[in-house]
Amino acid sequence: MFRGKASTRAVLIALVVLGASSAWAQGEIPLPKPRPAEAPQLQGERAADRPEADAPQAEAAPPPKPEPKPEPKPPSACRLALTDAIAIAPSLADIAGPGSCGGTDLVKLEAVVLPDGSRVPLTPAATLRCPMASALVDWVRSDLAPLAASLATRLAALDNYDSYDCRGRNRVRGAKLSEHGRANAIDLRGFKLADGRMLSLTDRAAPRAVRESVRQSVCDRFATVLGPGSDGYHEEHVHLDLAERRGGYKMCQWEVWEPLPVIAPLLPAERPAEAPPREVAAGEPQDRDPNRSPQQAQPENAPPQQVEPEQGEQAAKPEPPPASSKAKRKPKKSRGERQSELR
Repeated sequence: MFRGKASTRAVLIALVVLGASSAWAQGEIPLPKPRPAEAPQLQGERAADRPEADAPQAEAAPPPKPEPKPEPKPPSACRLALTDAIAIAPSLADIAGPGSCGGTDLVKLEAVVLPDGSRVPLTPAATLRCPMASALVDWVRSDLAPLAASLATRLAALDNYDSYDCRGRNRVRGAKLSEHGRANAIDLRGFKLADGRMLSLTDRAAPRAVRESVRQSVCDRFATVLGPGSDGYHEEHVHLDLAERRGGYKMCQWEVWEPLPVIAPLLPAERPAEAPPREVAAGEPQDRDPNRSPQQAQPENAPPQQVEPEQGEQAAKPEPPPASSKAKRKPKKSRGERQSELR
């Protein structure tokens, strides 16, 4: 019985295998997936031989659109007012850093245009914020140019010592950020006139009235003025800035020193014409009497001569010694003698 069942199972398995073989023979064998369109072409294969060549390809993705550039900032009111009619000051890009340094609305002040059209260059050009540059231009046009005209000449140039500089105050490491680091300050040493004169703002020899006039004008216009006598760091230039403080507080520290006194010459004065020759002065001493001839001078080792009294002149008599002002004291008596006298 067991053998009959085993033979039956074997027959069934054979029938299944024969049925599958007949199905595969009729073309129902599974085929591989079609080749992707982006796959590299095989050597000797043509695109027309591939079945997927006739199939529609997927559309390529469009390239990414470029990011729109930020629109430039509109010019400030200060920038619109600072035209070529009053100053040559092209705009500069904003400066950001390092640290807190930098600024916005920057210009490069190259020259100031005076009302008569002449230009006063800054040497070198100054990098400043527009409000600071505008204040400097107004000062030059309204105050400094008329001052030069009062000296019978005209303004020719400004000596710029420093403008924008990312540093601490007075160039001290670790100090608070200077207004120079914000492009809000300028240091001036002086100005040049058309007649060739160079007037230094800190030179004692410069006319005091001119320095006093400049000091008064800058202290009226700027928030900070530091010059000689302020802190020891501004003895050779004048610092100007527009620092913002509470209540609009201003600082004007600039001592206009008096000219230095004339120092006496170190060499001796010229030898008088009536002085004896140096050879004679270095040799034998001369008699002090200018009317006495050299022959009457006594030799150096000669004994002193006795002066004879003139006729009619009597010899002075010796005076008697002064009398003693105190009388001679009597000798003291004994006690017995005094008692006998009383009796």
